[in-house]
Amino acid sequence: MKRKFKIKDTWRHLAAVVLAVFLGFSVIYSIIRLISAPAGVSDGFRHVKSDYVLMLVQCGLGLVVMALPSLIQRRWELTIPNYMFLLYYAFLFCAIYLGEVWDFYHRIPFWDLILHAFSGAMLGALGFSLVSMLNEAPNIRFRLSPLFVALFAFCFALAAGTVWEIYEFTVDRLLGLNMQKYMLADGTELVGAAALHDTMEDLIVDAVSALIVSILGYVMLKRQQKTKKSSADTQPSPDVGE
Repeated sequence: MKRKFKIKDTWRHLAAVVLAVFLGFSVIYSIIRLISAPAGVSDGFRHVKSDYVLMLVQCGLGLVVMALPSLIQRRWELTIPNYMFLLYYAFLFCAIYLGEVWDFYHRIPFWDLILHAFSGAMLGALGFSLVSMLNEAPNIRFRLSPLFVALFAFCFALAAGTVWEIYEFTVDRLLGLNMQKYMLADGTELVGAAALHDTMEDLIVDAVSALIVSILGYVMLKRQQKTKKSSADTQPSPDVGE
């Protein structure tokens, strides 16, 4: 039996199509500009080849990872809420299209930190959603406590943020880019604490936003638990003879 097509699903698929179109055109644009762009180090006002390489890598990766939620949903037969899809697509749009293509990382102060705060909160909420699906699954014989669910959500978000920093480090080393901001505009490489500043700042923001969501989620689960317990206590028990 086919699942009924809902209006919410329409918005989700529309958002996916719009994001794919923007990223697809950005890939073509970055390839064309890469051919004619000068080599060297960017001075902050003109784009050089490394800038368009980064744009190409990010947009290409965005086209790949935007399909991950759907693949996970089909592979493990999970039901990911539509709002998580929309938040995920919005994050990719802001981080890749606005951040890289329209250069919001340099035009908008603290744009990178804003996105890390958003992603930490979003991943924390996703962690809660995943555990909630497991708790509601009929073939699972145990129920996880609110404290464990909150801890899992926090660790899940922080782990995802760490994987992203590993990705940035790897791409910087392989392609000679500056995603981790270890190098100044004139090409001078930072050392010591200055070189670690951007990475640690991103991880700290990820952790703080994930912690806030985890605490809020814990409080919400505790209230739901008390409500269910109160309902069960007040419900009249059936007579033996019935």
